[in-house]
Formats: sequence, C-alpha cells, structure tokens
Amino acid sequence: MFKLKWHAIPTLLLACLGPFVLGAEDPALTIYNQDFAVVREGIRLQLGEGATEVSFSEITAHLEPDSVILRDPEGGRTLRILEQNYRADPISQGLLLSLFEGRELDFEVIQEGEKKVIRGRLIRSGYVPHYSAMRNYGSQYAQRQMAAVNSGAGQPIVEVDGRLLFRLPGSPVFPDLSEDTILKPTIHWLIETDRPGRMEAELSYVTGGMSWEAAYNLVSPEKDDSIDLTGWVTIKNDSGRTFAEADIKLMAGDVSKVSPQGREQFRASFAERSELRDSQAITEKSFDEYHLYSLNRSTTLRDRQVKQLELLRATGVESRRVYVYDGAIIEWSRYGYDWRNIRQNRDFGVRSNPKVWVLREFENSRQNGLGLALPRGRVRFYRRDDDGRLEFTGENFIDHTPKDEKVRVYTGNAFDLMGERRRTDYQVDSRGDWLDEAFEIRLRNHKDEPVTVRVVEHLYRWTNWEILQSSHDHEKIESQTITFDVALEPDEERILTYRVHYSW
Repeated sequence: MFKLKWHAIPTLLLACLGPFVLGAEDPALTIYNQDFAVVREGIRLQLGEGATEVSFSEITAHLEPDSVILRDPEGGRTLRILEQNYRADPISQGLLLSLFEGRELDFEVIQEGEKKVIRGRLIRSGYVPHYSAMRNYGSQYAQRQMAAVNSGAGQPIVEVDGRLLFRLPGSPVFPDLSEDTILKPTIHWLIETDRPGRMEAELSYVTGGMSWEAAYNLVSPEKDDSIDLTGWVTIKNDSGRTFAEADIKLMAGDVSKVSPQGREQFRASFAERSELRDSQAITEKSFDEYHLYSLNRSTTLRDRQVKQLELLRATGVESRRVYVYDGAIIEWSRYGYDWRNIRQNRDFGVRSNPKVWVLREFENSRQNGLGLALPRGRVRFYRRDDDGRLEFTGENFIDHTPKDEKVRVYTGNAFDLMGERRRTDYQVDSRGDWLDEAFEIRLRNHKDEPVTVRVVEHLYRWTNWEILQSSHDHEKIESQTITFDVALEPDEERILTYRVHYSW
C-alpha cells in the first residue's frame, strides 16, 4: 500500500490534469553514475468505464518515454495503456508568441519613466521549434537547425503602424493561454482497466540528468604513513524536477546502458559489495548481479542541486609509500605493434625516463579499519605539516575496489629520487635465432632517510626469455615483466645490472 502525499494544485494545472490524477506518493530514486536514474512513485488514479484519459505532469524533463511502466503493485487490477503521449514543450514566451502569429498583441515599453503600450501585429515570432534537440540527433540535424536560425527564421517580425520591425517593440502581453498549452513536461495516457474506480498505481521510468560519484580525502600525520580516510558521495540533479523527501539508492555494478540516438553506447560503472557499518549514513546490500547503496533517511533533492553525503569515515588506516622506477620509454606507435619490428629494431626501448613514481597503497580490509567496497572516484592526499596545517600532496582516481583488496594510487614523482637507465650491450645471432641485451640502471637517493625503490623492467622483445645474470634478485610479475627491489641509504647511489637472453 502506497503512502500518498497530497499536493496543492493550482487551478490552471488542475484544468490541464483533469480530475483523474488525485495524488502522488513520496518518490524513490535509484541513481546511476552515468547521467541517468530510475524514478518510482505511486500515483492515485480515478478510472472510469472503458478508456479514461489521464494526464500527469510531475515528471522530469529528460524522461525516456519508452521506459515508462504503469502498473498495479497489488496485482488486483489489469491496466492497459492504449495510448501514451509525452509532451516536453512547456509554455514559454517564444512558444506562446508562435501561437499568436498573425494576431495583434500589446507590447509594454518604458518611456521616460512611464509604462506605455504599443499595439502591433505579430507576423513572425522568431521561435524555432526543437532547437535544443540538436544535441540528441547528430550533426546533420544540428546543421539544419543552425541554418534555420542563421537564415533569419529566429528573428521576429512585428508590424507597428504600417512599418515592419525585426524585433519585439517591447514586452509582449498575452490575453490568454491556449487550452493545448502545458506548464511543464506532461504524460497523457489513454488507460483501460477491468476494474473502474480509485486505485493506487505505481509509475516507474528511466530519466537522464542525474548522476553520482564518490570522492575520498586521505590525511596523514607529519611523520607517520597512517591515514585518516573520509569518503563522500556527490549526487547531481539536472533532471528538471525537484524530488521532495525522496528515498535514494545508488546502483553499483556493471550495467549496460544504450544512449539516445546519435550518441555512442556507454556503460554505467559501479562498485562491489561491502559490509558498511550501521552508523553510516549510507548502507549497502547485494541486488541481482549488482549492489545498492541506500541512504538511511529520506532527503529532498532539488533541481540543479549538488548534494553530498558521507559514505565512510575511518581513522588510523595503515598505509605505505611505494617508490617505483619504470625507466624504459616504450614508443609502441613509433615502431609499430608488429613483433618482428620490435625484435629487429635495436633502438626500441632504449630511451630513459628519469622520474621515480610515488605510490600510496593500503589494504581495504576490516583488520585495517575499512573492509567495505570503495566505488570508483577521485582520491586526494593531504599531509599535516609541523605547524598543524594540511598540505595537498597529490591526487588520482581509484577503480572500484572490493573489500579485502589492495588500493594502490599514483600521487606524483619523487623530488629527491632519480633514475637513469641505459643499455650496455646488444648482441644478435647472425641467423636471427636469439638476441642478448644488457642494461645498467642507476638510482640516486638525495633524501635524508633510507628508501627502497622497486625497479620495473619490461622484457618487450619476446615472450621466451631468460635472465642470464643480475646484480640483484628479481621477481617475475607476469610473462614479460620483472621487478627488482633496491635499498638506498641517504645520499647513496646504487647500480643495478642485468642481462637477458631472448630466443625464438
């Protein structure tokens, strides 16, 4: 049974709606973070024998008409929509002017501080229908619309005292509204039912203009690498409608959504399941193949409003800095992606990158003070200075991270760490059966504290390789990637060398 919320409806609106929509309940929203949402609300209808005309205007400006579902949630009544008409042309000055073309109108002007009325006949209104729709229907439609505007169709023509003005002489004063005008986007239905009378129906539809995203602020103390983490959810409503006291959920998962005509297909992106604490403002549960983040209380989401809610808060999360030197600049596009080019070109991969990356990583586990799904979002890092002030130290994005997985974020390049990579030997078998390469990697630490740098090397020549010799132990990460951990004391330079043998 729906809980209905009765709205005061102005007389003009009541005339448009008719007596058949009697009320609407507080709405429920499920918002996706790719600019769309699902709206569900209850509406109370008065249906007669046979077919009944019904109008409903409490909808968004970006409703997808073919997504509309109107049903009896109790299942005791059959509803059949014989016809549905969606109108998104609410009355405006331009539209109303177009309805008065060929007729005389009064135009108010202020002259010498006094209001005067000028009478004129509206020859052309200057209103170009559907001009805003050009964004939805490709370049050819947009070109036609722009051509219509540029050719003069968007310029009004008014006859005043036998002379033509290519502008409005003042503010138009309209005597009435047409019975066919609407004040906001409206759905008109022709509904047939097997049980006439009052009923509480459920209306659902997909709408554009709504989205959500996550963001995280991570604060570290002056010396320690532990972090205090605050997560936010930001909800944006550009749907053209205010939702009062709405129940809001945020969908999480990988849901395919096809865009309107003229745009590419996109995929809504979401997160995995987590165990959110009862004290949080947002809770989560598994739903079908996805997950829902639910606000624990109703809230009003106004049109063109940005609303932020706290997703999580954790203190004392253990983290660590990781320094990574990935010294090879691999120019795939320059040499092509063909393996033969890569194997035979001696200059491939010899350019050196001097920067050492700084990454921050931590375990997303309950033992580490977290243990919940982290939706994709921007992560900002701050460190507290010795004077107590927070200083910004980098930002990046994280992908959806399930609980008990590791979060690793690149935050910038180290100022006091440098790397240098050069090839010291290159030998190719005369028959082309094998190739040997040797590299020297110099790492310099100008900090006043010891660090460990992880050196990443890509064995890009071929998948069949062998490390013949190396100055440090290596670890195979994947089929063509190895890493070395190099410890550096303050103001120390260390040299890493290795030789790799390829055969094919």
